[in-house]
Amino acid sequence: MSVPTVEMQGVGFHYPDGHRALDGIDLHVHPGERVALLGPNGAGKTTLILHLNGILLPQTGTVEIAGLPVRKANLTEVRRRVGIVFQDPDDQLFMPSVAADVAFGPSNLGLSGAALEARVAAALAAVGADHLGPRTPHHLSFGERRLVAIATVLAMEPEILVLDEPTANLDPAGRRELAEVLDDLDHTMLVVTHDLPFALQSCSRAVVLNRGRIVADGPIRRVLADEELMVANRLELPFGFDRRLLEQ
Repeated sequence: MSVPTVEMQGVGFHYPDGHRALDGIDLHVHPGERVALLGPNGAGKTTLILHLNGILLPQTGTVEIAGLPVRKANLTEVRRRVGIVFQDPDDQLFMPSVAADVAFGPSNLGLSGAALEARVAAALAAVGADHLGPRTPHHLSFGERRLVAIATVLAMEPEILVLDEPTANLDPAGRRELAEVLDDLDHTMLVVTHDLPFALQSCSRAVVLNRGRIVADGPIRRVLADEELMVANRLELPFGFDRRLLEQ
């Protein structure tokens, strides 16, 4: 087996009010894997992904990204390797133009001139947003802003792409366009989502969290087909879903 891109061992974290959000998390993700992080609200999914680039640091246990410990001394390199796309794209778009937003990260790492322009062009092309460069972000549709937010992360050339509820508030066309964009990327990917058909379409593995613990980890079709597991963890496939898709 390859060296894990993500390795969490015994990770525990509680908030100041005493709520234990993570309780002994062991998780290994290898290069090229696409993993759906599933579970009910409050299960610890967002807390987990915030540990991957050091927004939160473990109170117990360890987190490593491609062998590099996630600790204060390493945060610049860790954050270059791990790109997080947050649920609300407006959290990541704040410059006067799309191109300026996409350029912001790499320019802060010292990239400039033609190299920076090429990086921006490549990131926008990767999400099919080449034509949006001069536009003002807050004039875009929600789906367009979602794609631009992904481009701002891709411009940093991360090894790992983490998406928090990427289909939230997208219409069917926007959801399809997002799925097509992700299909064309070759990054190691972790996707936090309640959209189980999207998880099935985008990921081959599912990790189910509940009350800060991993309660299931395996091929996504097997996880979604386990009706007892689904009920116990408040996971539901949508009405009319063709369960034969879980048998392929």
